[in-house]
Amino acid sequence: MSADPNCIFCRIVRGEIPSKKAYEDDEVLVFHDINPAAPVHLLMVPKEHFETLADARPEHEHLLGKMMLLAPRLAREQGVTNGFRVVANNGPDGGQEVYHLHMHVLGGPRPWKRL
Repeated sequence: MSADPNCIFCRIVRGEIPSKKAYEDDEVLVFHDINPAAPVHLLMVPKEHFETLADARPEHEHLLGKMMLLAPRLAREQGVTNGFRVVANNGPDGGQEVYHLHMHVLGGPRPWKRL
């Protein structure tokens, strides 16, 4: 599994930087965003480092599907009952700030700022 020693999400996956975990298995770590844009704001991070969704390969199909199916379960576990968003920003024009593929799960009572 690839990792980047300077990537903040790789460092969180390795436990070098603490996080408030919502879920973890061999492939994915999900934790609460430290600067939430919604009452519930989780970050779903593959443990394998690849920078963007455009860098995903056919062998990542299972992982990406797993993350999409995990999102509603985690939203429910966090008390989100009236809908949520799953957002993956990609590249500079897509608003990506951390270059390690990740998905945001956002929910909770509105209003909250738009992404």
